[in-house]
Amino acid sequence: MSLQGKRVLLVCAPYYPDIVNAMIEGSKPVLDAAGVGHHRIDVPGVFELPMAVKMLSQQTDKYDGFIAFGCVIRGETDHYDHICREASRALMDLTVVDGLALGFGVLTCETVQQAIVRADPKQKNKGAEAAKACVAMMALKLGGGTA
Repeated sequence: MSLQGKRVLLVCAPYYPDIVNAMIEGSKPVLDAAGVGHHRIDVPGVFELPMAVKMLSQQTDKYDGFIAFGCVIRGETDHYDHICREASRALMDLTVVDGLALGFGVLTCETVQQAIVRADPKQKNKGAEAAKACVAMMALKLGGGTA
């Protein structure tokens, strides 16, 4: 199935800008190969990602899919656990409840070094994985199976 002319919104929480930018770079070849256009917006943090996706999906029909990009690194308190759990659950709800085609590009890591390896397009390339998931779900939603 061709996704030519479809559009994806990259919703980014650039608290760790180098990590988020690396994931975006990893996503671009996947989106380009599928013929999917993309646009980026930034939000203050990972906790704000679900609300931004929800608001923008309701305000406009110009996006056929979304990819949430961000990174949370464990710190000294349990704040990490709350942010990771709540943001992940809210993003999952957008897929299941609202039926959005959404790629999950939120890294939840113990250290910055772990995040760098996962984000790097030449290493684990989690940006490409999130883009592949979004493209596959867009194709499924449009009734053509996987792209």
